[in-house]
Amino acid sequence: MDLLPFLRTQVRANRLANHRLHAAMATLSRADLHAARTSFFPSLAETLNHILSVDRYYLAALHGDAGMVAQWEAFRPCDTLDELAPAQARCDQRFIDLVESLSASQLDEVIALDRGDWVQRERRGHVIAHLVNHQVHHRGQVHAMLAGTAVKPPQLDEFLMPSEANLRVADMAALGWTEADVFG
Repeated sequence: MDLLPFLRTQVRANRLANHRLHAAMATLSRADLHAARTSFFPSLAETLNHILSVDRYYLAALHGDAGMVAQWEAFRPCDTLDELAPAQARCDQRFIDLVESLSASQLDEVIALDRGDWVQRERRGHVIAHLVNHQVHHRGQVHAMLAGTAVKPPQLDEFLMPSEANLRVADMAALGWTEADVFG
């Protein structure tokens, strides 16, 4: 299996998982979203905003945007899921569009991550893999925190196997995707 098709599937799996998670959380009150919980970040809202802010930073690096540090510092957390979900969806789509546009050789290009007082240089493929892993890591924390609410934590890992198409029909339709879009 080539790396680029795998990464393309991963960024779509990322979008589908966020879609499912946000849909499941839609009934939570603002108070539930901001309630203190046990995890790395102390609330669902703080964890979801962390995912969004980090996505914006790394997507700026992956696109070669100027002012990454200024973008990071300008981030204002979303107060509600109605505000956060579309913002995350836009980031997820930007991630998908980027990875879909790349050639295999571009995964080896070195990109700059402005850290304010220094510039970190990494291969684009490593940054993409890191960002996918970051999302999975913190989405798992949100998933665990949901167990302390009235919301049943949704299934987030059904995507990478083409034979599981029957388990994602409604989500694929909601996202406007076909199996061919994802698996060729």
